[in-house]
Order: sequence, then C-alpha cells, then structure tokens
Amino acid sequence: MVQVDSFNAPLGADLVTGPVHDRWRAREAPYGDFIVFSDGSLSVMELVRTSPHDRLNDRRAEEWYWQEILRATAWTPTGWLDIDGMFASCTHAGSRAMAGESSAHGSIGWVALARDDDERTLEWLAVSCYSNPFSEVTLDETAVTATSTAGRIWTFPRYAPQQVKITEDPAYPW
Repeated sequence: MVQVDSFNAPLGADLVTGPVHDRWRAREAPYGDFIVFSDGSLSVMELVRTSPHDRLNDRRAEEWYWQEILRATAWTPTGWLDIDGMFASCTHAGSRAMAGESSAHGSIGWVALARDDDERTLEWLAVSCYSNPFSEVTLDETAVTATSTAGRIWTFPRYAPQQVKITEDPAYPW
C-alpha cells in the first residue's frame, strides 16, 4: 500500500521521481492498484465489477471499471512489488508498451508505456491486483491496449491512462 501526502508537497516535488525510475529499472512497482507517472505522481485506482441483477453469476455479463479515486503528487510506498514477468511488448513511433504479471501473485497484472530508448524511460506504469496477467499488448498514436488472461481488454489512453476502459475480450473461451 501507499501513504499519500498530496497536501504538503509542492506540485512537481522530486520526492519520488528518482526512486520511481530506479524502481522501474529494477522492475518494481508500489504494491496495490496504482498508476505511477514519470513525474513521480500516482493515481490510486479501484476495480469495480458490476453485473445485471438477473445474471449475477455470469462472468460474461460483468462490466468492469478501473476508476481513479485519488491523485497524489507525493507519496510513500509501504511495500514494493516485483513486476518481473513480461509477456508482451510492442513499439510505435519511439514508444514501447509492455505488459505482464508480478511473480508475487497470479492475479496481479501490469502495463507500462516507456520511451523506446536504451533506458526504456518510463512514461507511466499501471498495476492491478485483480486484473490477472496481461498476455498481449498493442500500441498506436492514441492508446495502449492490453489483453488480460481474465477475458478483459484494457484500453489506456496514452496521455491519460487513468481513464482506462475495460471491455470483454470476444476471443476469450468462456
């Protein structure tokens, strides 16, 4: 989890920018449902799953939303998570999208957008404790699209990943 202190730090404070990039290079992320940005800010996210009243046990009928509940400019992680399993990578116009899983638990998936340079400089990293691993990823001018092994497609706008849309994967063998 993360302790958030967004009220006492000046915007753009360099409290976590360096450590974010250091941890990214070590393939680590804060433990929890978050999007970490290259400037060191963080969005706390929450996965909400809903079902129609007449199809409560039908996973295909579920709608998933990963919503931003808090944006922090300063925060302190209480734990780090290995994001060492990369299952997919895609490049486009000087950027690279990557996706995979954490070895900490089989339900944890991650998606990242980075520059396609020698350092793979991080733009943003999304970690979900409930998505399952992401096995495929594509990248274009507007979005990073990742397919989860839970039968969901997560479409992250490149410049506002916290506005992710989650849809059913029509190819998933329900």
